[in-house]
Amino acid sequence: MSVYRDDYGIPHLRAGSVDELAFLQGRVTASDRGRQLLVERLRSEGRLASTMGAAEVDWDRFARRAMLDDTAQRCFVRLADTTKSWLTAYADGVRAGGVDWHPWSSLGVFQVQHILFGTFPNKMWRAHVERTLGPDAAAWFAVEGPGGSGSNAWAVPGEIAGDPHRLLELPGVYQQIRLACPEFDVAGLTFPGVPGVQHFGHAGDVAWAITNAMADYQDLYQEQFRETSAGLEARGPAGWEPVHKHQETIFVRGADPIVVDVVETSRGPVIDGNLSLRTPARVAADLGFDALLGLLHARTADDVADAFAGWVEPVNSVLVADDSGTVLQLTAGRVPIRDARNQQVPVPAWEPRYAWQPGWVPPFRAAVTDAVNANDRRPDTLAYGADFSPPGRARRIRELLSAGAAPEQIHMDTSMPAGSVEAGRRGAARSAAARKLHDHPALRPLFAEHGYDPVFAPWTEPRGRIGHSLDGILDGLGLSVSDLAPTPSSGTWGSRHLLHPLVLPGLDCELPRVELSGSPGCVLNTTSIPGVSDLCWRGPVARYVWDLTDRQRSRWVVPFGAVDAPDSPHFLDQLPLWANGELVPLITDWDRLHLEEESS
Repeated sequence: MSVYRDDYGIPHLRAGSVDELAFLQGRVTASDRGRQLLVERLRSEGRLASTMGAAEVDWDRFARRAMLDDTAQRCFVRLADTTKSWLTAYADGVRAGGVDWHPWSSLGVFQVQHILFGTFPNKMWRAHVERTLGPDAAAWFAVEGPGGSGSNAWAVPGEIAGDPHRLLELPGVYQQIRLACPEFDVAGLTFPGVPGVQHFGHAGDVAWAITNAMADYQDLYQEQFRETSAGLEARGPAGWEPVHKHQETIFVRGADPIVVDVVETSRGPVIDGNLSLRTPARVAADLGFDALLGLLHARTADDVADAFAGWVEPVNSVLVADDSGTVLQLTAGRVPIRDARNQQVPVPAWEPRYAWQPGWVPPFRAAVTDAVNANDRRPDTLAYGADFSPPGRARRIRELLSAGAAPEQIHMDTSMPAGSVEAGRRGAARSAAARKLHDHPALRPLFAEHGYDPVFAPWTEPRGRIGHSLDGILDGLGLSVSDLAPTPSSGTWGSRHLLHPLVLPGLDCELPRVELSGSPGCVLNTTSIPGVSDLCWRGPVARYVWDLTDRQRSRWVVPFGAVDAPDSPHFLDQLPLWANGELVPLITDWDRLHLEEESS
């Protein structure tokens, strides 16, 4: 087994077998991202407050109620033996690197990244809007919310490129890695704690990339409960049903323990009040991890498509291209068949019309000559969801491609440059208008107590939702920004729009001041919340260009670096490149890499 690194500390791993390579990936990840692995495992188990204190109780309570660790263990049991062996080898490697890890922990941390990435928190907000403002007002907020995406991906002959958008976290949510053994040689981006390469990979002959399909695959049910001599029961479509209930204790550093009721109906776990959550992964005890080994072994676009056919959640739009010139557009994941109202708000658990029907919505798969995916409403996504991103980003990418723009130009395309005073004025005016709306009589009912758990505040806090939906609300009220706020004097946009990532709990570091271009709606989708803060907390968490004609011309970058230790030279060494739209070359020649370690 050998560990090589490039000048940015990105690991390139070689081993004699698939499982040996998984062990090595686990050990190197524990070395490079050990702090992050520990935090994410504790999050998946609902135990982070035991080391980080009361600030983490809200998440731990949700993780226990949503039964994330139990779901991870159930999914692991159902995996094929080869996948179990592979995950076990990875876990052995993580433990060899000094971090406690279970074979199912990888499934748990993957859920942590995606359980709130779906649609159900938006349904909580929409229900609050309907209760307080009336059903018609829901259309004012029918734009991308804080759980949505600003991701982009495009495929043209010989190339796939793009940039996923998520919450900006330090250390980053994605790890650059290359994995080589006699059976495959794949470079790509992985979630630290998950073996292989899930969402963005280049295997030499074939490459793939994903964006959020904006599919609706999570449902919330309003439950009715009653206590009987036999125990707690819930009212289902066929009458009263038994409910599983037990208590768990959250230990809190520096505070008293907290006892949590964990309740599961036949719909799913009760995550807040009387709301149960139904997801494909919990229903089928399957996240789709059997697809991951198939991705590593893929040699053609059809191989990748066949592997993704077993994917469950989250539901993604996938672009695949190979060196034969084949380009495929896919939807990967499971979407339940049920009433359209399920896609809008929590629905009554006892009404049969809202039950899931047998089977899943058929996935999309088609050969194309080229494609642009930007979370937009397209023929390949229409059957899966109700809320999509506006079409502006996709339209702009097509314009730039037609003009012959390089991928780096497309990544950084924006009408809000950091150095622009005019952009600063526009940003300041929008923030001032949003603040005026906080006190608008038509919106005042939104500020009534909604009763949702604090963990859902990013989706249910009215000021944030007003800022995210500013244009829709203005249109609904017949107003404009200029009606509410004269154009104020301001500095440059970058002086207001500063990088503001979520720092890993317990990580002591100091970030440099980074002024950013971009805004929601631009290809360079760097998110802030008008009326709340112009600081950027969400944006491109990676950029990549996969060259199918010559893999060594491929390139990539992440916002921070390969290592989570602040004293490492690779903690923030990619930040200046990322901020300026530059990319790191993908080194494929082993002789041009630095051999760090070799062992039998």
